[in-house]
Amino acid sequence: MPHSLEIVASILFAVALIHTFLAAKFSEKAHESTGLRSNFYHLLGEVEVVFGLWAAVFILSIFVVTGPDSAIAYVEKIDFTEAAFVFVIMAVAATKSIRELAERGIDTASRGVARAVPFIGQNEAFFLVTLILGPLLGSLITEPAAMTVCALILRERFFTKSVSERFKYKTIALLFVNISIGGVLTHFAAPPVVMVAKTWGWDTPFMFFNFGYKAAIAVVINSAFTLTLLRKELKSLPSNPIKPADSDSRTRTSAAITIIHLVFLALIVLTAHYITFFMGIFLLFIGVMTVTEPHQEPLQLRESLLVGFFLAGLVVLGKPQSWWISPLIQSLSQYPLYFGATALTAFTDNAALTFLGAQVPNLAPSLKVALVAGAVSGGGLTVIANAPNPAGYGILKSFFGPKGIQPGKLLQAALVPTIIASLCLELL
Repeated sequence: MPHSLEIVASILFAVALIHTFLAAKFSEKAHESTGLRSNFYHLLGEVEVVFGLWAAVFILSIFVVTGPDSAIAYVEKIDFTEAAFVFVIMAVAATKSIRELAERGIDTASRGVARAVPFIGQNEAFFLVTLILGPLLGSLITEPAAMTVCALILRERFFTKSVSERFKYKTIALLFVNISIGGVLTHFAAPPVVMVAKTWGWDTPFMFFNFGYKAAIAVVINSAFTLTLLRKELKSLPSNPIKPADSDSRTRTSAAITIIHLVFLALIVLTAHYITFFMGIFLLFIGVMTVTEPHQEPLQLRESLLVGFFLAGLVVLGKPQSWWISPLIQSLSQYPLYFGATALTAFTDNAALTFLGAQVPNLAPSLKVALVAGAVSGGGLTVIANAPNPAGYGILKSFFGPKGIQPGKLLQAALVPTIIASLCLELL
């Protein structure tokens, strides 16, 4: 790619970042306007659309500067597997049967915690278990699936009630940070790890002993710390325990449907790196959903597609950034690279960052660990920092008022959990 186009890509990437921070302003304009102008501002106010929109501008730039063949060739060289996988896994994990199963499991575990620890109530225990167990399960069912399930559970249990803005920001920030570090117990579940695992020969034992147990400790500390900050508000909320499975035969999902969904979810997770396979499985899943429609809720295709579009745009604009990120990575020693990667993740997807690091020849083992540790610890700072974040954003954004989730407030709320994660991953 000509260097001039790389510079254009970097400028457009910066514009997209600025647009992300201004999305709330466009949403306000949409409410103040009418007709076509209101629709236009509403489009610009959708954070999930931002990177796809500016990626389209970049592809158009290639088309104008070097011709249609170059534009087509550039797009064909990009790997959209991650974006497609997040779309598919989010749609399947958001189904009623998967959500109910996860919620009942967490409710059962939280009851055990509430009984074992006398000074913790049911709401507090449920909050704690959701934000510990859910993110750590991301190491098995993948981070995007864990994000989808946890966000849906938190939405139904807490966000639909009259909770404060402080509660919402601290909870979503904790969710983003814990999901980002909770997927590093294995080598196949966290996008930034997947980008380097094969190239660097990292397997699950390596991940667990170098990252996993440290991340698990950080998840527990982060959750306990946030619980202490929100405990008073959690105590004041009404407790709505999950009804027994046989309490309402008209609304509960049948065991057969749940098993079918679990089988499809497992098959999609197992084929996560092979787009042809998991897309074929997903099409079959849609067929099964159609046949069993009377027993199903509609798939959340719109929300899932928006998140996939967001990530696809991020990949298109992120790939040409190697001209400045790769030299930066090569120039840093261990600690500057570690903390620099954490900070840089706030401005670019952490999977894109580790992917670029994997292209650097002869990178020392200590620098490899520092890069990945920094990338995952900073994955909760912004919506674009970690690939699963847009999924959680899309599920919870409507509860943050007309301005949506404001980037500055999210960054502020995520600072302490990020610092705790960074210290655990580096010092333990």
